[in-house]
Amino acid sequence: MKLDVFSPARRAPKAVLLSGVAALMLGGFAIADARFDRAAAAPVGPGAAVTVTAPSFADLADAVKPAVVSVRVKTQAVGNVADRGMPDIENLPPQIQEFLRRFGQEQQGRGPRGPKSFGESQGSGFFVSEDGYVVTNHHVVENGVEVTLVTDDGRTLPAEIVGTDPRTDLALLKTKAAGPYPYVKLASAAPRVGDWVMAVGNPFGLGGTVTTGIVSARGRDIGAGPYDDFLQIDAPVNRGNSGGPTFDTKGEVVGVNTAIVSPSGGSVGIAFAIPSATVSQVVAALKEHGTVERGYLGVHIQPITPDLAETMGLKSEDGALVAEVTKGSAAEKAGLKAGDVVTGFDGKPVKSARDLTRFVGMMKPGAEAKLTFLRDGRERSATVELARMPETKPRA
Repeated sequence: MKLDVFSPARRAPKAVLLSGVAALMLGGFAIADARFDRAAAAPVGPGAAVTVTAPSFADLADAVKPAVVSVRVKTQAVGNVADRGMPDIENLPPQIQEFLRRFGQEQQGRGPRGPKSFGESQGSGFFVSEDGYVVTNHHVVENGVEVTLVTDDGRTLPAEIVGTDPRTDLALLKTKAAGPYPYVKLASAAPRVGDWVMAVGNPFGLGGTVTTGIVSARGRDIGAGPYDDFLQIDAPVNRGNSGGPTFDTKGEVVGVNTAIVSPSGGSVGIAFAIPSATVSQVVAALKEHGTVERGYLGVHIQPITPDLAETMGLKSEDGALVAEVTKGSAAEKAGLKAGDVVTGFDGKPVKSARDLTRFVGMMKPGAEAKLTFLRDGRERSATVELARMPETKPRA
């Protein structure tokens, strides 16, 4: 088995054998079937030698840790910076409380109220190129005026913010110091539910911490943004792990750790990571433009409930119901009307309103896509040329 971790000293992928893990892979990676190897029929008594055959992630950790960094940010904010760490979620509705326990922004006030107040935040990140590009979370570097990276071997590197994307909570940094740097690869395929993963990061400012678990679920919508499509993992992650990578057993990054569900602020085994497919697209755009330009369809949509499906005579609840079409928008030019049910976009089935939002948002302005929709019980199609998403002001 090959481990795709790239070192600047060698341009070719570095082959690392996962001792214990590789042997189990021959049998389908049967981690749960770790056995006690004992002599047949030999009694086990006090002091008897017992050998446990179990997997080890040590070689994987040794290979990828040099590419993972701690991110330290000096922030500037209006108001009391001491109040700008974790949001005060106790006064929010319970369903919002559950998903607003962001981690990685442990801030401390450094001045009085006003525009010159400063604070500090800590998170994690990882090199994605040997010339020093680093991926982390937007919320780690938000309002950052000075960014410093601390490598696994203790070096301190100044960095600058190349660009951020609040909608997906991703940010791209660039070191100011000359490389080359060890870096890791973003996985091209999504992991399966049940696959083993390893998270590396800077929990509580400790740095260089490795935890393991499995992918618990895919496609999670936690209400963080319009493009939610998180991996849910049970590897323990905590405050300070924000922006850190989650690796598969090949040493490829399958997700960027972003949020947790926790009644206490610590890990309870429910964490969420941005999948590598999203990270690849956003990082490429940030590297080229410093921002992410997204396509805009120009419709207000809503999910289809069982009652709506029955009232409209639909065979299923799949699709996105068009509630309103913006005047002069790409959707109006393509012929969409209120009451249409979008069932396909650019050759992909639209199962929910969230699917349509995500598909459109991942395309660039000016791109053309084929729309499939239902109107009066008949399936129709149209070609739409996406417009540029208008700027939106952040809400308080």
